[in-house]
Amino acid sequence: MTTPHPQAAGRQPVLIVGGGLVGASLAIALDAAGIDAVMVEAAAPRVGEQPSYDERNLALARATVNGLTAIGVWRHAAAQATPIHHIHVTRAGEFGSVRMDAAQQGVDALGWTLPARELGAALLRRLDECTRLRRLAPARLEALDPTPSGWRARISTAEGTIEIETPLLVGADGTASFVRDRIGIDAERYDYEQTLFVCTVTPERDHAHRAYERFADSGPIALLPLAARRCGLVLTVPREEADAVAALDDDAFIALAQERFGWRLGRLSRPGKRHPYAIQRVAARKLIAERAVLVGNAAQTVHPIGAQGFNLGLRDALTLAELLADADDPGAEALLELYASRRAADREGTMTMSHGLVQLACLPQPLLGPLRSLAMLAFDRVPPLQRLLARRGMGFRAEPPRAVLERLP
Repeated sequence: MTTPHPQAAGRQPVLIVGGGLVGASLAIALDAAGIDAVMVEAAAPRVGEQPSYDERNLALARATVNGLTAIGVWRHAAAQATPIHHIHVTRAGEFGSVRMDAAQQGVDALGWTLPARELGAALLRRLDECTRLRRLAPARLEALDPTPSGWRARISTAEGTIEIETPLLVGADGTASFVRDRIGIDAERYDYEQTLFVCTVTPERDHAHRAYERFADSGPIALLPLAARRCGLVLTVPREEADAVAALDDDAFIALAQERFGWRLGRLSRPGKRHPYAIQRVAARKLIAERAVLVGNAAQTVHPIGAQGFNLGLRDALTLAELLADADDPGAEALLELYASRRAADREGTMTMSHGLVQLACLPQPLLGPLRSLAMLAFDRVPPLQRLLARRGMGFRAEPPRAVLERLP
């Protein structure tokens, strides 16, 4: 059984700060590998209390589902997930499109759509099964101080303040990471001056397990397949228009979404509650410090275009767990350097892809139009290019953790 509130401080092999989607996944992966850890969660261990278990609909890459299966989470979530059999990408006002089909790639699904709240619930159920994990929730990290062999953390809990020493500190505490700041790692920031609105809608036509992404000068819009013929809508608007869009009634909001998306699924209706998110890119200048490492949004927060955020963060967590499984010293310099090296190509490639897509696909530059259209045609019609794009979209990039791998034709 897990211990939500340890009664005494003690030295632990790994201290994870942050109990969101990535932090919880790391804690579970470490438990599965037989590694003791403490996880500090600011929110109470309930779905409604954890900020990252929100109303977003996550597009989970195939590799991500493989990884969640490997650590015993997917069996708690599979019934709420919707497979993505097809992907269709277009750019408003231009010819050309990119279409991907699971059957053509030799798989049963390219990925799955799952509400973040449902993934959060699955993680909580799996956390309850952990035997090597001690959870402090709700709890707050108040201070971090270096020691000769690691870090000393002062943590406030409902039962009082405790101190824990650890040879490995993991920052999984999100974009505004306290750990990243305290261990002296700076971050590059880029404000896209965009706001994302998410909700559910009902299309007139069956989505047929197809995910759509459409680019435009004002930003991307996506429709993700959900159960009961619903779709998850992801609508990006310029920041200066966000307040006006938030104030729209349902009919006016649907009209805006319809104008931006088009009529491929017929008339859209029945929008659910809308939730806005400011979009920014935050990238730590490095992933490791002395006996400390960053994962998930604390390491990199990317534009939601292409739905890569959690997928990338889970690969962080599973790679770290893989390296720690056989380690005598979890905070050893050589081990952390190997982690940073293993994550470099995937991290840089994914961040470059997401940032580049925003810059190229959404810029209002007419001269780029024919080049964008030709590029789409190439990725749609040239099998080697489409296969490369599909494999990267499914999360098989660079040197992924073993937990996500499978044999593909």
